[in-house]
Amino acid sequence: MMDLLAPPIDDKAVDAKLTALARRHNQAGNLGIQVLNMVGGQAERLLDRLPPEMRDRLGDGTEQALRIAMRAAHGSRSVVGGQPGWLNRAVTTAMGAAGGFGGLPSAMAELPITTTILLRAIQDVAIEQGFDPAEEGVRFDCIQVFAAAGPLDHDDGADLAFLSTRVAVTGKTMQSLIARVAPRLSTVLGQKLAAQMVPVLGAAAGAATNYAYTSYYQQMAHVHFGLRQLAVLSDRDHAELIEAFRARVKQPVKRG
Repeated sequence: MMDLLAPPIDDKAVDAKLTALARRHNQAGNLGIQVLNMVGGQAERLLDRLPPEMRDRLGDGTEQALRIAMRAAHGSRSVVGGQPGWLNRAVTTAMGAAGGFGGLPSAMAELPITTTILLRAIQDVAIEQGFDPAEEGVRFDCIQVFAAAGPLDHDDGADLAFLSTRVAVTGKTMQSLIARVAPRLSTVLGQKLAAQMVPVLGAAAGAATNYAYTSYYQQMAHVHFGLRQLAVLSDRDHAELIEAFRARVKQPVKRG
Protein backbone atom coordinates (compact mmCIF):
# COMPACT_ATOMS: atom_id res chain seq x y z
CA MET A 1 0.00 0.00 0.00
CA MET A 2 1.04 3.60 -0.53
CA ASP A 3 2.90 5.53 2.15
CA LEU A 4 0.49 8.37 2.79
CA LEU A 5 2.93 10.01 5.24
CA ALA A 6 5.69 10.44 2.64
CA PRO A 7 6.26 13.98 1.29
CA PRO A 8 4.63 14.74 -2.09
CA ILE A 9 6.73 13.90 -5.14
CA ASP A 10 8.12 16.84 -7.14
CA ASP A 11 7.06 18.25 -10.51
CA LYS A 12 9.81 16.41 -12.38
CA ALA A 13 8.61 13.05 -11.05
CA VAL A 14 5.01 13.92 -11.91
CA ASP A 15 6.03 14.82 -15.46
CA ALA A 16 7.96 11.57 -15.88
CA LYS A 17 5.02 9.53 -14.59
CA LEU A 18 2.57 11.24 -16.95
CA THR A 19 4.90 10.56 -19.88
CA ALA A 20 5.19 6.88 -18.92
CA LEU A 21 1.40 6.55 -18.59
CA ALA A 22 0.85 8.27 -21.96
CA ARG A 23 3.28 5.82 -23.55
CA ARG A 24 1.36 2.90 -22.03
CA HIS A 25 -1.89 4.23 -23.43
CA ASN A 26 -0.55 4.93 -26.89
CA GLN A 27 1.03 1.50 -27.23
CA ALA A 28 -1.92 -0.46 -25.83
CA GLY A 29 -3.64 -1.09 -29.17
CA ASN A 30 -0.62 -2.49 -31.03
CA LEU A 31 -1.63 -6.11 -30.45
CA GLY A 32 -5.18 -5.33 -31.53
CA ILE A 33 -3.88 -4.20 -34.92
CA GLN A 34 -2.12 -7.55 -35.29
CA VAL A 35 -5.38 -9.38 -34.53
CA LEU A 36 -7.22 -7.40 -37.19
CA ASN A 37 -4.49 -8.22 -39.68
CA MET A 38 -4.88 -11.90 -38.80
CA VAL A 39 -8.64 -12.06 -39.27
CA GLY A 40 -8.62 -9.80 -42.32
CA GLY A 41 -11.18 -7.23 -41.27
CA GLN A 42 -11.83 -3.84 -39.76
CA ALA A 43 -13.05 -3.39 -36.20
CA GLU A 44 -16.29 -1.64 -37.19
CA ARG A 45 -17.19 -4.45 -39.58
CA LEU A 46 -16.46 -7.43 -37.34
CA LEU A 47 -19.88 -7.34 -35.68
CA ASP A 48 -21.52 -7.84 -39.08
CA ARG A 49 -20.12 -11.38 -39.05
CA LEU A 50 -22.24 -12.33 -36.04
CA PRO A 51 -25.74 -13.79 -36.54
CA PRO A 52 -28.37 -11.04 -36.03
CA GLU A 53 -29.96 -12.83 -33.08
CA MET A 54 -26.59 -12.95 -31.32
CA ARG A 55 -25.94 -9.25 -31.91
CA ASP A 56 -29.32 -8.53 -30.35
CA ARG A 57 -28.41 -10.54 -27.23
CA LEU A 58 -24.94 -9.08 -26.75
CA GLY A 59 -26.00 -6.15 -24.58
CA ASP A 60 -27.98 -8.14 -22.03
CA GLY A 61 -25.45 -10.97 -22.12
CA THR A 62 -22.56 -8.61 -21.42
CA GLU A 63 -24.35 -6.91 -18.53
CA GLN A 64 -25.06 -10.32 -17.00
CA ALA A 65 -21.44 -11.39 -17.58
CA LEU A 66 -20.22 -8.25 -15.80
CA ARG A 67 -22.41 -8.92 -12.78
CA ILE A 68 -21.23 -12.54 -12.62
CA ALA A 69 -17.62 -11.42 -13.06
CA MET A 70 -17.91 -8.95 -10.18
CA ARG A 71 -19.11 -11.62 -7.79
CA ALA A 72 -16.72 -14.30 -9.04
CA ALA A 73 -13.61 -12.09 -9.21
CA HIS A 74 -14.20 -10.68 -5.74
CA GLY A 75 -15.13 -14.02 -4.18
CA SER A 76 -12.21 -15.91 -5.72
CA ARG A 77 -9.65 -13.71 -3.98
CA SER A 78 -10.25 -15.54 -0.71
CA VAL A 79 -9.17 -18.75 -2.48
CA VAL A 80 -6.61 -17.55 -5.03
CA GLY A 81 -4.69 -14.35 -4.36
CA GLY A 82 -3.22 -11.92 -6.85
CA GLN A 83 -1.60 -13.37 -9.96
CA PRO A 84 1.30 -11.98 -12.01
CA GLY A 85 0.23 -10.26 -15.22
CA TRP A 86 1.86 -12.85 -17.47
CA LEU A 87 -0.16 -15.65 -15.83
CA ASN A 88 -3.47 -13.87 -16.43
CA ARG A 89 -2.48 -13.42 -20.09
CA ALA A 90 -1.47 -17.08 -20.37
CA VAL A 91 -4.78 -18.30 -18.91
CA THR A 92 -6.98 -16.12 -21.14
CA THR A 93 -4.87 -17.02 -24.19
CA ALA A 94 -5.42 -20.73 -23.58
CA MET A 95 -9.14 -20.15 -23.01
CA GLY A 96 -9.42 -18.12 -26.20
CA ALA A 97 -7.82 -20.94 -28.17
CA ALA A 98 -10.27 -23.44 -26.70
CA GLY A 99 -13.22 -21.13 -27.32
CA GLY A 100 -12.23 -20.46 -30.93
CA PHE A 101 -11.55 -24.13 -31.66
CA GLY A 102 -15.17 -25.09 -31.00
CA GLY A 103 -16.67 -22.25 -33.00
CA LEU A 104 -19.34 -19.82 -31.86
CA PRO A 105 -21.02 -22.03 -29.18
CA SER A 106 -17.77 -22.65 -27.32
CA ALA A 107 -16.73 -19.02 -27.77
CA MET A 108 -20.00 -17.91 -26.16
CA ALA A 109 -19.51 -20.34 -23.27
CA GLU A 110 -15.99 -19.03 -22.72
CA LEU A 111 -17.05 -15.36 -22.63
CA PRO A 112 -18.21 -15.02 -18.95
CA ILE A 113 -15.10 -16.84 -17.72
CA THR A 114 -12.79 -14.64 -19.76
CA THR A 115 -14.62 -11.53 -18.50
CA THR A 116 -14.03 -12.68 -14.93
CA ILE A 117 -10.32 -13.24 -15.53
CA LEU A 118 -10.03 -9.85 -17.25
CA LEU A 119 -11.59 -8.24 -14.17
CA ARG A 120 -9.19 -10.19 -11.95
CA ALA A 121 -6.28 -8.90 -14.06
CA ILE A 122 -7.53 -5.31 -13.60
CA GLN A 123 -7.84 -5.88 -9.85
CA ASP A 124 -4.27 -7.21 -9.74
CA VAL A 125 -3.05 -3.97 -11.31
CA ALA A 126 -5.01 -2.00 -8.72
CA ILE A 127 -3.20 -3.94 -5.98
CA GLU A 128 0.14 -3.32 -7.70
CA GLN A 129 -0.61 0.43 -7.61
CA GLY A 130 -1.42 0.31 -3.90
CA PHE A 131 -5.22 -0.01 -3.90
CA ASP A 132 -7.45 -2.60 -2.25
CA PRO A 133 -10.04 -4.17 -4.61
CA ALA A 134 -12.14 -5.11 -1.58
CA GLU A 135 -13.03 -1.41 -1.21
CA GLU A 136 -16.20 -0.34 -2.98
CA GLY A 137 -14.54 2.65 -4.63
CA VAL A 138 -11.75 0.49 -6.07
CA ARG A 139 -14.25 -2.12 -7.30
CA PHE A 140 -16.08 0.75 -9.02
CA ASP A 141 -12.83 1.86 -10.67
CA CYS A 142 -12.09 -1.68 -11.86
CA ILE A 143 -15.42 -1.84 -13.71
CA GLN A 144 -14.80 1.67 -15.05
CA VAL A 145 -11.68 0.42 -16.87
CA PHE A 146 -13.99 -1.66 -19.10
CA ALA A 147 -15.35 1.61 -20.51
CA ALA A 148 -12.11 2.02 -22.49
CA ALA A 149 -12.39 1.76 -26.26
CA GLY A 150 -11.05 -1.79 -26.56
CA PRO A 151 -7.94 -3.08 -28.34
CA LEU A 152 -9.54 -3.39 -31.79
CA ASP A 153 -10.92 0.16 -31.75
CA HIS A 154 -8.04 1.73 -29.82
CA ASP A 155 -7.11 5.13 -31.23
CA ASP A 156 -4.47 7.21 -29.46
CA GLY A 157 -6.27 9.94 -27.54
CA ALA A 158 -9.63 9.36 -29.23
CA ASP A 159 -11.40 7.65 -26.34
CA LEU A 160 -10.36 8.53 -22.82
CA ALA A 161 -13.89 8.56 -21.41
CA PHE A 162 -13.03 5.76 -18.99
CA LEU A 163 -10.93 8.26 -17.03
CA SER A 164 -13.17 10.20 -14.70
CA THR A 165 -13.26 11.54 -11.20
CA ARG A 166 -14.83 9.19 -8.70
CA VAL A 167 -18.36 9.76 -7.45
CA ALA A 168 -19.77 8.63 -4.13
CA VAL A 169 -20.09 4.87 -4.53
CA THR A 170 -23.31 3.18 -3.47
CA GLY A 171 -25.07 0.03 -4.61
CA LYS A 172 -27.16 2.17 -6.93
CA THR A 173 -24.20 3.95 -8.55
CA MET A 174 -22.43 0.61 -9.03
CA GLN A 175 -25.45 -0.86 -10.83
CA SER A 176 -25.74 2.32 -12.89
CA LEU A 177 -22.08 2.02 -13.87
CA ILE A 178 -22.51 -1.58 -15.00
CA ALA A 179 -25.54 -0.60 -17.10
CA ARG A 180 -23.52 2.23 -18.65
CA VAL A 181 -20.37 0.20 -19.32
CA ALA A 182 -22.17 -2.89 -20.69
CA PRO A 183 -23.07 -1.41 -24.15
CA ARG A 184 -19.46 -0.31 -24.72
CA LEU A 185 -18.09 -3.65 -23.56
CA SER A 186 -20.68 -5.62 -25.53
CA THR A 187 -19.31 -4.11 -28.75
CA VAL A 188 -15.76 -5.02 -27.71
CA LEU A 189 -16.71 -8.58 -26.77
CA GLY A 190 -18.79 -8.91 -29.93
CA GLN A 191 -15.68 -8.10 -31.95
CA LYS A 192 -13.84 -10.81 -30.03
CA LEU A 193 -16.54 -13.39 -30.81
CA ALA A 194 -16.51 -12.42 -34.48
CA ALA A 195 -12.73 -12.82 -34.66
CA GLN A 196 -13.04 -16.30 -33.16
CA MET A 197 -15.47 -17.30 -35.91
CA VAL A 198 -12.84 -17.10 -38.66
CA PRO A 199 -12.76 -20.52 -40.40
CA VAL A 200 -9.68 -22.61 -39.63
CA LEU A 201 -8.06 -19.71 -37.77
CA GLY A 202 -10.67 -19.79 -34.99
CA ALA A 203 -8.39 -21.23 -32.29
CA ALA A 204 -5.40 -19.09 -33.28
CA ALA A 205 -7.57 -15.97 -33.54
CA GLY A 206 -9.19 -16.76 -30.19
CA ALA A 207 -5.79 -17.10 -28.51
CA ALA A 208 -4.42 -13.94 -30.14
CA THR A 209 -7.58 -11.97 -29.35
CA ASN A 210 -7.63 -12.97 -25.68
CA TYR A 211 -3.94 -12.15 -25.34
CA ALA A 212 -4.52 -8.73 -26.93
CA TYR A 213 -7.59 -8.06 -24.78
CA THR A 214 -5.89 -9.01 -21.52
CA SER A 215 -2.79 -6.96 -22.34
CA TYR A 216 -4.95 -3.99 -23.35
CA TYR A 217 -7.07 -3.89 -20.20
CA GLN A 218 -4.00 -4.40 -18.03
CA GLN A 219 -2.45 -1.34 -19.69
CA MET A 220 -5.62 0.70 -19.28
CA ALA A 221 -5.76 -0.34 -15.62
CA HIS A 222 -2.17 0.85 -15.19
CA VAL A 223 -3.22 4.19 -16.66
CA HIS A 224 -6.36 4.47 -14.55
CA PHE A 225 -4.84 3.48 -11.22
CA GLY A 226 -1.51 5.10 -12.06
CA LEU A 227 -3.26 8.47 -12.26
CA ARG A 228 -5.08 7.81 -8.98
CA GLN A 229 -1.81 6.83 -7.32
CA LEU A 230 -0.11 9.92 -8.77
CA ALA A 231 -2.83 12.15 -7.32
CA VAL A 232 -2.12 10.73 -3.86
CA LEU A 233 1.68 10.77 -4.12
CA SER A 234 1.86 14.29 -5.59
CA ASP A 235 -0.95 15.74 -3.48
CA ARG A 236 -2.56 17.09 -6.64
CA ASP A 237 -6.14 17.19 -7.81
CA HIS A 238 -7.06 14.01 -9.69
CA ALA A 239 -9.16 15.87 -12.27
CA GLU A 240 -6.23 18.20 -12.98
CA LEU A 241 -3.93 15.23 -13.58
CA ILE A 242 -6.47 13.64 -15.94
CA GLU A 243 -6.50 16.79 -18.06
CA ALA A 244 -2.69 16.92 -18.09
CA PHE A 245 -2.64 13.27 -19.13
CA ARG A 246 -5.17 13.83 -21.94
CA ALA A 247 -2.99 16.61 -23.32
CA ARG A 248 0.08 14.38 -23.07
CA VAL A 249 -1.62 11.53 -24.95
CA LYS A 250 -2.41 13.82 -27.89
CA GLN A 251 1.26 14.73 -28.23
CA PRO A 252 3.82 12.50 -29.99
CA VAL A 253 5.36 10.21 -27.41
CA LYS A 254 9.06 9.40 -27.63
CA ARG A 255 9.65 5.69 -27.90
CA GLY A 256 12.04 4.54 -25.27
